[in-house]
Amino acid sequence: MSFYKWPCFVIACCMALWCPAQSYSFRVLRSGEDYREALRKNADNRMLELKSHIPGLVYDLRYATTHNFMHRQMYPHRTRTTFMRRPAAEALAAVQKELNRQGLGLKIFDAYRPFSVSEKFWELVKDERYVANPAKGSNHNRGTAVDLTLTDLKTGKELPMGTGFDNFTDSAHHSFTALPPQVLRNREQLRTVMQQHGFKALDSEWWHYTYATGNFDVLDLSFRQLNKLSR
Repeated sequence: MSFYKWPCFVIACCMALWCPAQSYSFRVLRSGEDYREALRKNADNRMLELKSHIPGLVYDLRYATTHNFMHRQMYPHRTRTTFMRRPAAEALAAVQKELNRQGLGLKIFDAYRPFSVSEKFWELVKDERYVANPAKGSNHNRGTAVDLTLTDLKTGKELPMGTGFDNFTDSAHHSFTALPPQVLRNREQLRTVMQQHGFKALDSEWWHYTYATGNFDVLDLSFRQLNKLSR
């Protein structure tokens, strides 16, 4: 290391020591051992890979691409899995089964989201209508929230919902009614079936639902870690 670079190195090290990582009022599970300990306490803490447990589920995992509001790839490019806590995954399986009888199915945009990714979201959009404040933790981090839409099983196409995923305008709100009647019916159909199986809608996002039962820790485990832990 050159003489001129040495002072910068010293300053950087001192800043790392003097400026600790952001602390929160809740526990964040970051290691495999933390996760296994939680499982030993309660089997409902298990994270289930959704496609492995829900037949016919379709993925369009937007944060593994640049097709999202960040315009950046937030998950590893080859991410092909997503997870929810066991009770939430089982409830979602019941939703899928009921929809299949009507010729419909579910497409998943996002489910489990590592806490560190939510921190990055908040850096860009500090609006709690659309992005969870890390100081509170996100239900995506807890494995109980899912972003999704309806598809037609015959065509494979999404049912029209009036806006795309991650649309941060009033037109994505459930209360927004200046939309074609069929769009309003589609939104209501999704909300009805989700609520019947224990999920709660988010007023500002037609695609976002949270499983309303249970109290779970915030996770900051990578998808690679969860893939290994779920074997």
